Amino acid sequence: MQVTETQNDGLKRGYEITITAKELDEKVTAKLSEAQPEIEMKGFRKGKVPMAMLRKQFGPRILGEAMQESVDGAMSEHFEKTGDRPAMQPKIEMKDGEDWKEGDDVVVTVEYEALPEIPDVDLSGVKLERLVVKANEGEVNEALESLAATAKNFETKEGKAENGDQVVIDFEGFVDGEAFEGGKGEGYPLEVGSGSFIPGFEEQLVGAKAGDDVEVTVTFPTEYGAEHLAGKEALFKCKVHEVKAPKAAEIDDEMAKQFGAEDLAALKAQVAERLEAEYQGAARQVMKRGLLDQLDDQVKFDLPPSLVEAEAKQIAHQLYHEENPDDHGHDHGEIETTDEHNTLAERRVRLGLLLAEIGRKQEIEVSDAEMTQAIMNQARQYPGQERAFFEFVQQNPQMQQQLRAPLFEDKVVDYIAGEAKVDDKEVTKEELQKEIEKLDEL
Repeated sequence: MQVTETQNDGLKRGYEITITAKELDEKVTAKLSEAQPEIEMKGFRKGKVPMAMLRKQFGPRILGEAMQESVDGAMSEHFEKTGDRPAMQPKIEMKDGEDWKEGDDVVVTVEYEALPEIPDVDLSGVKLERLVVKANEGEVNEALESLAATAKNFETKEGKAENGDQVVIDFEGFVDGEAFEGGKGEGYPLEVGSGSFIPGFEEQLVGAKAGDDVEVTVTFPTEYGAEHLAGKEALFKCKVHEVKAPKAAEIDDEMAKQFGAEDLAALKAQVAERLEAEYQGAARQVMKRGLLDQLDDQVKFDLPPSLVEAEAKQIAHQLYHEENPDDHGHDHGEIETTDEHNTLAERRVRLGLLLAEIGRKQEIEVSDAEMTQAIMNQARQYPGQERAFFEFVQQNPQMQQQLRAPLFEDKVVDYIAGEAKVDDKEVTKEELQKEIEKLDEL
């Protein structure tokens, strides 16, 4: 086997790998000889099938395997010898293509872009500022009022039902004049405007009073779970027993107990802790931007053009859909990248490679437990389909990488912050918000 360099320009590499016909034939013979004792064929005892017949029967397939193994082995040996790490999947082609025939040497061309040498960074010279926000009494009270609204009760009122009120009803549904199973209820407390019933149902109860009989006509959605009702028009006969107005819960010890706290003081402490955790998460993003800005200024190295081009296209595609939210498809044709896209792509690729290299040298890894937690967090966005999402991720390496990448990046950022000089600076919620808004500028 012979490997000849054909290109070495910057990060671009090109090679020709020649595998002689003799080498291939020896591999095929060795594979057939290894399998021969276990092969049975009509007219021959097990292990006694002549080699010539084995070649005729299995030779073409074994030849293909031998060619693939030879190329893979040559590539592995090459990367181990040179230390190259390809930026993307190498382009491998058979030089003679369809003109190749058995008995010829095999010549394969290999092209790839190597990852650059990434210089070491003196992390002790990195200086970071961590913004600290303390939850004040007004913010805690505002959060408590929001909690009280979710813990609201309903009190009987006189007059007509309005959006947000609760109506206590008996109802029975009919399709084509026939009552259907599951379409009946008694004393049901329905919050008007909650969207918990079939679309269009609750709106027709606005204006109803206690004692009223109301007929509600709706159409079941075409994707409704019960197939015999999907897309059908239904009439619901409703009897309104009571109309109730919402009343926020009193902010006291009793409300605190509804949320699992011992008393109001304990709930306030929990709320303050939660708010400060949210502020801390936002402040971390600001500090991370400051860190990445410093690294981007300090470290320069050549970038693989293919990675920059792919990243620029992804940025352009993402921005297109942000600017055209009604276009949900991907049949809009190729979106032309701009200098702005390319500049941002270069930054992202440079920082991505740098963080990956720091993580590699420090042997930073994402644990199975961390991945499982990330998948669970993502699965919660698909209520009722969590198991299906889990199975989808398990069978999709690309999706796994999409979930692993931000976890890995955050762990590397935490490592760098641990090595850098970090000063805390106490600011207000409004000042933190202004810094967060600046993050969208790049």
